[in-house]
Amino acid sequence: MMELFSPFFITGMVVVLMAFLTLCFQRKHLLNSLLSLEMMALGLFILLLTLAGSNSNEGVLSLMLLTFSACEASIGLAMLVVLIRTHGNDYVFSLSIHKC
Repeated sequence: MMELFSPFFITGMVVVLMAFLTLCFQRKHLLNSLLSLEMMALGLFILLLTLAGSNSNEGVLSLMLLTFSACEASIGLAMLVVLIRTHGNDYVFSLSIHKC
């Protein structure tokens, strides 16, 4: 119960909530969305490390989360480069199925 009021847990919760709010309000550009998703993944990493304590299984889970967030970031940047090369900008509304 004491883990829920630790500064690291509160910091992780604040980071996740701020990233979610940024994702909701700044969704015009793809780069802003990718940065907020990465921030959310890092906040979840902090939360998992805080809750891991002495249990080693959650430490492995947090490393898996960190690995998948790195993969997500690289795929997102590749998509961003392709979008900028084809459309000339990174606006999310320019991603349409009808424009082939």
